[in-house]
Amino acid sequence: MSQTKAIYASFRSIGAYVPEKILNNADLEKMVDTTDEWIVKRTGISERRIAADDEYTSDMGAKAAKLAIERAEINTDEIDLVLCATVTPDYFNMPSTACVISDKLGIRNVQAFDISAACSGFVYVLSIAKAFIESGMKKNVLIIGAEKFSSIVDYTDRGTCILFGDGAGAAVISATQNKEEAFIDIHASADGAYADFLVTPAPGCINPVSQKVLDEGLNFVQMKGNETFKLAVKTLTKDVKEILAKNEINSDDIPHFIPHQANYRIIKAVGDALKMKEEQVVLTVHKYGNTSAASIPMAINEIWESGRLQTGELMLLDTFGGGLTWASALLPFAGKANNA
Repeated sequence: MSQTKAIYASFRSIGAYVPEKILNNADLEKMVDTTDEWIVKRTGISERRIAADDEYTSDMGAKAAKLAIERAEINTDEIDLVLCATVTPDYFNMPSTACVISDKLGIRNVQAFDISAACSGFVYVLSIAKAFIESGMKKNVLIIGAEKFSSIVDYTDRGTCILFGDGAGAAVISATQNKEEAFIDIHASADGAYADFLVTPAPGCINPVSQKVLDEGLNFVQMKGNETFKLAVKTLTKDVKEILAKNEINSDDIPHFIPHQANYRIIKAVGDALKMKEEQVVLTVHKYGNTSAASIPMAINEIWESGRLQTGELMLLDTFGGGLTWASALLPFAGKANNA
């Protein structure tokens, strides 16, 4: 009897979308007690994109997804699962944003659902896509990280409003029998003991919609900045060292280290701990800020569109977010390079 070939998950394409409106540090100086110098020194962020009032998470996600499908050179009807990572869904709490995006793309009668893992969301859905494909259940999975974070930011809170922006990224993950195209490894974990480090208190069953919620601004994101920073550096460094050691890969062998774009100081601290060279580290935080689940796919798209990401090159993804959640992934880019 002939032996059945193993099925692997491969990263087939990338796409992204950012809104037109730019909110720069000079704009924020007029809104809260802050300065461009302070923001850049503390975060590395100079500007971020803000979605229009009538532009929603699903709109941005659908535009990024359409690009990813086109670049994967498959038809929309070949997608057999749609996954969306977001903490700013169109609706609370149904329908899922994945369902809304599917409708906007004309994808019918296909399983679709959201996950909530904050900034770790995209790597979380990577792990889910991998499991669906390698089990033989699905062949082409559309994964999306999309956020309209401006809808949950209090623009009188200088501790959070300087950090976040809007945007979306998407990828097609496809089945392959070529092991050289296969995901190498994914780590994903969480610790709810630190849930209060990053939280949106309402609406939910603890704080249903009420006048109190509005008066106290409980519908806005709240963050313990210093505590989150310290734990992020420690956790991300440990997680990346573990995934590299487990797979016997040296940091020198990683052409593209793509960390979550939350804060330049976190990225620098982790990169230095891993002895990464400047050219290995992908940076977009200066012009997009923290776009949560959209951050990593937007950064991958940046190096793909610039021609830096070539077919077969290894990517190391690393992320940390509310929950608290964290995740890392090692995988080659199995799509076509953009050499135009």
